[in-house]
Amino acid sequence: MKWELDWLENRVRLTPWKTAVIHAGSNQQWNYQQINHRAKILVHFLLEQKVGKGDRVALISPNHISYFDLMFACAKIGAIFVPINWRLSIQEMNYILADCSPKLVGYHDQFKEMIDTLSFHQDRYFCVSSPEYEIGMSDENEPLLLSVSIEQEDPWMMIYTGGTTGKPKGVILSHRAILWNGLNTIVSWSLTANDTTLTYLPMFHTGGLNALTTPLLMIGGTVVIGNQFDPLEAIEALNQYHCTIALFVPTMYQMMIQEKAFVESSFPSMKVFLSGGAPCPLSVYEAFIKKGIAFKEGYGLTEAGPNNFYIDPEEAKTHRGSVGKSMLFNQIKLLKEDGTEAAVGEVGELLIQGKHTFSAYWNNQAATAEVLQNNWLHTGDLARVNKAGYCFIVGRKKEMIISGGENIYPLEVEQCLLQFPHIEEAAVIGLPDDMWGEKVVAFIVTTNQRSVPSADLQQHCQQALAKYKIPKQFIFIEELPKTHVGKIDKKMLVEIGKGSLEIK
Repeated sequence: MKWELDWLENRVRLTPWKTAVIHAGSNQQWNYQQINHRAKILVHFLLEQKVGKGDRVALISPNHISYFDLMFACAKIGAIFVPINWRLSIQEMNYILADCSPKLVGYHDQFKEMIDTLSFHQDRYFCVSSPEYEIGMSDENEPLLLSVSIEQEDPWMMIYTGGTTGKPKGVILSHRAILWNGLNTIVSWSLTANDTTLTYLPMFHTGGLNALTTPLLMIGGTVVIGNQFDPLEAIEALNQYHCTIALFVPTMYQMMIQEKAFVESSFPSMKVFLSGGAPCPLSVYEAFIKKGIAFKEGYGLTEAGPNNFYIDPEEAKTHRGSVGKSMLFNQIKLLKEDGTEAAVGEVGELLIQGKHTFSAYWNNQAATAEVLQNNWLHTGDLARVNKAGYCFIVGRKKEMIISGGENIYPLEVEQCLLQFPHIEEAAVIGLPDDMWGEKVVAFIVTTNQRSVPSADLQQHCQQALAKYKIPKQFIFIEELPKTHVGKIDKKMLVEIGKGSLEIK
């Protein structure tokens, strides 16, 4: 294996006794030498099970030390690590297992009942939370490893997309992609070995695994992992472990800023809070600005890193909603429908280029060819850039509403609605309309299910939006459906919306 690819081994040489990983629930801690030693022990087990270069090794587990065991063990022998979303249905999990056909599947005993119902070969599972597993990991003898030839383009991880617009696709991330995402993040975000992050995002997701976890381990920092997100526990952990940088999704922030502990804490060790996964409501910005704490948004996707932009927290105050400018080692451009580049202020599809992008979709050449064109990754997201060069994500290309020939970006309408008192969450979609082609429909969640007249909302929208952008219908629900990573599930909203139309 080339020296630059086994960067964990090199990190051990530099800072063997530095704390690498902490489990927030149990307070168990592992230094870099221990993390590397565990990976080497697991390599022996994998080789005994005939796992070789290119074979897939899956994991079904909550955030747990086994993610690091398997991730780094696979890296050393050229196997492909496949973390699986345990929140999926049995049917979806069976599809993924059949698609990637892993040689082995590690599982946490928390999901033993689920494992027993899966149709995948039962003799290929092993438990990562058993006493026997930990006893094996405690072996103090230094394993001797075989030399494996691994190149930068060899796959290291395969993370499946959410599948909200179709069947999940396996995103192949090479050693090159992981390495350059880490280097780009470290340099652009000025990460150091003194930084500590708290990871509540699920580690089967690129945000939990690659946004801050792998870059911080590369630079010699500390990663604190938590399991089930609880806003109060997260606030306490940030202070207990002297975290300096953390990434949460907007729904997590919405819960955190309502806690008394958030109001009372000054978060003395925190340099910056990051938001990702979905556009962040301006109310969250205001909560952090009021406390004088640095806060900013980022943008990423499984196929690109996931880190792509940088914005100084001070600039984020004056460019609210912007994800910033492309990082040091990648570039972007915006393409309009006619294939020409969008001018300043114009909306176009966001394209990304850099060494941190993915290689291909597993067993899906057609989807790969659609997304990767001429060394540019077509994200499917729409964005605009202002005169100062700051990029704003305006929504998904597939979610854009066309009503009466006019393009409407749901995010603009959602941000307007969220500024109305007592609205906790808002989501906007387009539904079929005989006259206009599509009509704008808003789903609203109010604080404590407070009653808000639709006429008041329409009047509020008239002050900020063109008439054709104002929702024709407001549907009040108790909770917006979410995907496994906290994004609003608009596919589900379309079904709910169509049902409400049929009822009427």
